[in-house]
Amino acid sequence: MKNMNFDVVVVGAGVVGCAVARRFVLEGARVLLIEKGSDILSGASKANSAILHTGFDAPPDSTELSCMQRGYREYLEISGRLNLPILKTGAVVAAWNEDELARLPGIMAQARQNGVNDVQMLDRAQLLEREPHLSSQVLGGLLVPEEHVIDPWSAPLAYLRQAVENGGEVMCNTELRSAVREGSEWVLTTSAGDIRAATVINCAGVWGDRVESMLQGTSRFTIKPRKGQFVVFDKVASGLLNTILLPVPNERTKGVVLVRTIFGNLLVGPTAEEQDDRLHATVEKPVLEQLIAKAVSLIPALSGVPVTAVYAGLRPATERKEYRIYHDAERGYLAAGGIRSTGLTAALGLAAHLFDLYSSHPERPLTPLPHPVMNPVPNLAEHLPRDWQTPGCSEVVCHCERVTRREIDAALNGPVPARDLGGLKRRTRACMGRCQGFYCSSRVAELSREKWGDSLVAGDVNE
Repeated sequence: MKNMNFDVVVVGAGVVGCAVARRFVLEGARVLLIEKGSDILSGASKANSAILHTGFDAPPDSTELSCMQRGYREYLEISGRLNLPILKTGAVVAAWNEDELARLPGIMAQARQNGVNDVQMLDRAQLLEREPHLSSQVLGGLLVPEEHVIDPWSAPLAYLRQAVENGGEVMCNTELRSAVREGSEWVLTTSAGDIRAATVINCAGVWGDRVESMLQGTSRFTIKPRKGQFVVFDKVASGLLNTILLPVPNERTKGVVLVRTIFGNLLVGPTAEEQDDRLHATVEKPVLEQLIAKAVSLIPALSGVPVTAVYAGLRPATERKEYRIYHDAERGYLAAGGIRSTGLTAALGLAAHLFDLYSSHPERPLTPLPHPVMNPVPNLAEHLPRDWQTPGCSEVVCHCERVTRREIDAALNGPVPARDLGGLKRRTRACMGRCQGFYCSSRVAELSREKWGDSLVAGDVNE
């Protein structure tokens, strides 16, 4: 990069960072997104339940609710042109005992206070008519018709691609090491060299408090990583559930969810486990067995259905439940900290909210792009036409997920190319099916060798 001077540097290429980079580029800023991992979505954003939330159970009058609903609306507005899929399922908050049943009217009242007015109570018979495979132990539920399932990886990729195609820049393998404010600019020392910027936006996820301390001298929040483990059932399981199945939440967590994925599987999770380690999200057999048992107790027909994959991720929880949004106009600093499970839905709304804060005290007036480029991303959703079904498909590389060579080539050479196996998997789903790369990983290694050399080894397949 010849000119390392920017209006805005965004730290952290998770879903929020990608959305923020897009928003500021579209508003006319010269933007650089830096990520210390080798590819985007290498932190908390790579592991979530992929639900597009209405905000029905968010804290009333909160920043979280506002950003979720603003993000929800914008996602619907841009999803067609960016080719972002939506699996319209609706959701049910299911009650499994009398105490949970008694709490449903309160959740309904909160939903209506939050402007989600189409919720409705279902008795046991109505719920079992909608979901015949549920255990007969269910007592009733609250239907939220507009909660849906989306692709958790194509969305942030689309946001960043649009940013790059309109002049934004991204640097991976770029760790922020120190920062000094010189007059009206930051001088950021990174592993890739020094960068100057008028404004820095902290979207660093589980490292957000460390980045804030680096830029501000101290941090107003403390990240307390919360691990979530997940189990992915085989595709045959998706026929056993039509609607997102939500538990009655508690003060600490939304609880374990059963949800069809956009890719045709059935997902159960996450757990909510506090830990100090910010780097490693391990899976443990006893916990996975508990998740499977929980799923079978809710949908007995899942008994004996094979498990395709297991994974875990870390959520950047803090000592308080709410989003930690901060703006220091004098020092050119914005922060989006403590963005937990609702971040996928809220990302576009958070980006707009941060831009509103920035615009209230602009250091450098911006002019929005008059005709921004807006290109679609490839579709990976199982319920929509895939690349293998279109003319010109000469080779299917991953037969479990029906990933074509054309898709892999595009992911390796696109405007935001895959930089490691995890990134390639999230862009194509290669190596993520029943065999978990047993049959296709050697071919994937061959196709990616020109870009990555011989860095793809067997141990990487299960990332």
